[in-house]
Amino acid sequence: MPTALVLGGYGLIGAACMAALTEAGYDVNGVGRCPKAAARFPQYRWKHLDLTSLRADQWTALLQDTDVVVNATGALQDGARDTLSRIHIDVVRHLASAAAQTQTRVIQISAAGVSPNADTAFFRTKAEGDALLTSSQADHVILRPTLVLGREAYGGSALLRALAALPAVLPRVFEDNHIQTVALADVAHAVALACDPKVPSGTIADITEPNAHSFDTLVLRTRDWLGVPAPAWRPRLPNWTLKLTARVADALGWLGWRAPLRSTSLAVLSKGISGDPLPWHQLTGHTCHPLAETLKHHPATAQDRTAARVYLALPFAIATLSLFWLLSGMIGLFQTPAAMQVLTTTGTSPTFAAMAVIGGGTADILLGCVILFRRHTRKAAIGMIGLSAAYLLGAAWMTPALYADPLGPMVKVLPGMTLAALVALLMDDR
Repeated sequence: MPTALVLGGYGLIGAACMAALTEAGYDVNGVGRCPKAAARFPQYRWKHLDLTSLRADQWTALLQDTDVVVNATGALQDGARDTLSRIHIDVVRHLASAAAQTQTRVIQISAAGVSPNADTAFFRTKAEGDALLTSSQADHVILRPTLVLGREAYGGSALLRALAALPAVLPRVFEDNHIQTVALADVAHAVALACDPKVPSGTIADITEPNAHSFDTLVLRTRDWLGVPAPAWRPRLPNWTLKLTARVADALGWLGWRAPLRSTSLAVLSKGISGDPLPWHQLTGHTCHPLAETLKHHPATAQDRTAARVYLALPFAIATLSLFWLLSGMIGLFQTPAAMQVLTTTGTSPTFAAMAVIGGGTADILLGCVILFRRHTRKAAIGMIGLSAAYLLGAAWMTPALYADPLGPMVKVLPGMTLAALVALLMDDR
């Protein structure tokens, strides 16, 4: 049985490639650095590795006795979790060198429109990685899909669904650009076809539907697909709102968030995403499904609509929790004597009251800050639930009169705990 290795195997494209290669008769193994994400696919064997840190000899060992390796790794923009040059260039350099030694065919998942002179670092680094592969001795095929649409949604496709699901209002954006899409199933099928030696080494092909659409049209078609009523208001967003959004999203990238509205995404969407499907069709006879068929093959469910609405609500929930806990801690610390008096009037010692107020305020501020860091968001949300429960129990023990306060300060803790619980439950990348 031939063997295949998929780098980034639990990603959107990687997971689809693993399924397609398994169906094509390959013994498939996956590579990814996150064991938790890989655990979603127990049917495959996994190697948990950070590909950007492997030595040359480790690359050779990784590809040993492997017929095909699919490189489905990638990142949109530099951030706390990603460095484009390491992922798109260094990984491909080592991969090409090792594949030449082990005689493994490399199938590189690139992107339509890459160019060494592109405006974005994403396209430039992707182009440099492709160039390294084409100049190497490795047997290789480079596939360049356009905007990928699948059953699940990440990045650009998640943004499409989120905008399409907005209630009543739908902003007009990128009405004059041209974007071609491709079904995730077509990308995976192209990878399976590219394993065949009949597809010559050195092939570079766009994987895309034949027709192009404006981004605005894509949003409207996605809204129809979701079953959301037509919008009542369609304002045109001024350019400065998109630029401001991109700057905020870029800043969040350094906190570990892979927001789809970062400057790279907006730059790509504003210029359009297009490719030529003809060479791949002439080579393999395969034609990618048009947008209408892609959407028709996967009817939207109630879960799709809920996920689309939650996608934009989640950042506001996290921001609300952060602001609430930061203000709570700062107000308590700035008014330490008054806060202590609430406790000392019930017989609590001044020393314990000072420790409770200062310790609680400091903990509040720390949680309000830590929840903004993607890798710690779930833990911070759980910490907020635990600390809130401690406050409720402590108040019941030391200041039970607060429960009868006309303004209900203790009762209002419960909605905050519920919001933190929802954030903790929704924190899942893959």
